[in-house]
Amino acid sequence: MSSPDDKPDELAGTEQPFVSHLIELRDRLVRSCVAIGVCFGVLMIWPGSAGLYDLLALPLVQHLPKGGMLIATSVISPFLVPLKITLMAAFLLALPVVLYQVWAFVAPGLYTHEKKLVLPLVVSSTLLFFLGVAFCYFFVFGKVFTFIQSFAPKSVSAMPDIEAYLSFVLSMFIAFGAAFEVPIVVVVLARMGLVSIAKLKSFRAYFIVLAFIIAAVLTPPDVVSQLALAIPMVLLYEIGIIAAGVFIKHTQAPEEASDAPSA
Repeated sequence: MSSPDDKPDELAGTEQPFVSHLIELRDRLVRSCVAIGVCFGVLMIWPGSAGLYDLLALPLVQHLPKGGMLIATSVISPFLVPLKITLMAAFLLALPVVLYQVWAFVAPGLYTHEKKLVLPLVVSSTLLFFLGVAFCYFFVFGKVFTFIQSFAPKSVSAMPDIEAYLSFVLSMFIAFGAAFEVPIVVVVLARMGLVSIAKLKSFRAYFIVLAFIIAAVLTPPDVVSQLALAIPMVLLYEIGIIAAGVFIKHTQAPEEASDAPSA
């Protein structure tokens, strides 16, 4: 009678020399860079680096007083800042290709149940990050700029610097993109057994306070952006608790599944 330890290893015979791994890693890095370069070239042709910056600045420009505009305080800023935005947009546009290359590199070394664990996390974390950025651009920016301009004295003409605006936008994008990863963090913690579903539910009240503290640290000192970050984090925490239960059930290793009834 064979024991569970006698089961054939799924990865048996898939070992490769270290040099082969390095060659494959190089090839996949090159493909990722080529994908980013192609997207960068396309974006430089249309809509162009200036057009991309105009699109990024649109939420602010729409809420500036009549006659208000963005300015450049550095000689090279009108060239360098739009170029940075184009490169950032090219990376985001090529991100599915980059993530596929990462997945194709690590997938051969994963067991079947591990593939069921990693692939959904990679895809969902990417989609959630994009969702956070889109939420920030299409909803939060308009509310924040309207709120800020309502406090501006009439004697002040708003003319933000393009580099300062880029820094503000990037920090907000990263803050909201990272905040929308809350369900992924919850699922990973639960799946690794570091915390149980019951503990996550009991921590709910503390997380609400934590969400508002994080929002106060990461966003500008206005109530609109803080609420716009904290409230989605709380809702996403609840979604993460639900997803964790489903995820744990469908990503168990064979030995874990066989031991579950007897536990």
